[in-house]
Amino acid sequence: MSKRDRNHPAVYLDYAATTPVDPEVLEEMLPYFSQHFGNPGSRIHSRGLTAETAVDTARERVASLLGARPLEITFTSGATESNNLALVGVAAAWNYDCDLLISASEHPSVAAVAQGLVDKGVRLQILPVGTDGRVSPGALDKTLETLSHRSHVLVSVMHASNETGVIHPVEEIGALCRRHGAVFHCDASQSVGKIPVKVNEIGADLLSLSAHKFYGPKGVGALYVRRQKPRIPLLAQANGGAQERGLRSGTLNVPGIVGMGVAATVALQRLAPESAELRRLTRLMVACLREHLSGVEVNGSLAHRLPSFLNLSFADVPAERLQQAIRPLAEISAGSACGTGKIGPSPGLLALGLPASRADGAVRIVLGRFTTEDDVHRAIDAIVPAVLQTRRQQTRQDRVRQDRNDRSSLELSRKRRTVGTAVGSQQKMSCGITEALTSSTRGQATLPKYFPASPQGAATTTDPGPFENLTLAK
Repeated sequence: MSKRDRNHPAVYLDYAATTPVDPEVLEEMLPYFSQHFGNPGSRIHSRGLTAETAVDTARERVASLLGARPLEITFTSGATESNNLALVGVAAAWNYDCDLLISASEHPSVAAVAQGLVDKGVRLQILPVGTDGRVSPGALDKTLETLSHRSHVLVSVMHASNETGVIHPVEEIGALCRRHGAVFHCDASQSVGKIPVKVNEIGADLLSLSAHKFYGPKGVGALYVRRQKPRIPLLAQANGGAQERGLRSGTLNVPGIVGMGVAATVALQRLAPESAELRRLTRLMVACLREHLSGVEVNGSLAHRLPSFLNLSFADVPAERLQQAIRPLAEISAGSACGTGKIGPSPGLLALGLPASRADGAVRIVLGRFTTEDDVHRAIDAIVPAVLQTRRQQTRQDRVRQDRNDRSSLELSRKRRTVGTAVGSQQKMSCGITEALTSSTRGQATLPKYFPASPQGAATTTDPGPFENLTLAK
């Protein structure tokens, strides 16, 4: 580790897991922790009205980012809650008599909820993804055609993968859902604030987002719910109050909501220049890594991908070993933050048709607003020697393993030769015994010395002789 690296904190390249709160966001949030601490439900006094006004402003800001109307924005604790409310809320409104289609690469907050709904009677189908990681609109069209006789169909496809950053063809998916009369939910938690996301262009009836993915605070998110043409049926999953038009009961997180509104405004202002710079930096990283290393593979589509996102596999390098090797210098992920701790390759990556070894070696590298070109070079300086060292160690281990196998094979061969010789001797001795016992000459038969004659003149075979300690190879 160089002196320069010791004087710097590790380069943060896990912006898909979470982002730091933007200074502009934090500045506007702070007064709502102390000075403006009112409950927006307490409209009878000034502090309550001030809080309510702040929430309304934030709702307008989030709606503007999405091209929606403010009354279509429901604040939640994050995208996981939004996904639950969307899927369970719609299914419950249909009394669980419905078909649910989700992609094979969905986040656990969609996939696990979908599996849970099966127990309540919902009919679930998994939409496969291609080697590029994208759902095929043609395949979806055929599936929806087979369900044309069904009155209630819900489709849930994420906008961008939380593992690869691959962008699904959501505009086409939304148009197909509209044509077939299906409700379309889109988990856009990875894409909002990073690329343009407009609900009417996508054709989404429901859309989930989370503030901490675009430089807002943790613990706050939103669900867009279409209110007209068509109005989407949705049953509340948290009851006990009238907040959020009865869809989500509970006292609102005013500082968090304020922060989410500011983050939405900042994202809208910086969207184009930020995307261009992040795309340049990710291309630079791939080019430099491939210049110094062989066997660098990008997983998922290159053409349809978030500008800040890379999912890479380094041949013969397990993801966790690389992650640990560079940890003092750079922070990357071996997969989704929500999947950390799970054993085995990611199901989302295996769904792309990747070999298990390549999926198990995949690392997620995601740049963000505060990533500089110097950060990229520092990360490359950490990754390249770590990969080379891991490969050398792997080569030595493979040699040791091969030598051990060779020695085992040689020893087995020796044992087999020994057994073969012993068995051959046994067969010769048996022939001698047979000849002696069947001899037609008078008097006592002459037996091999291993089998001395009994007093009665009969042969006995109770003594195993030289085969006593022989162990046959298994």
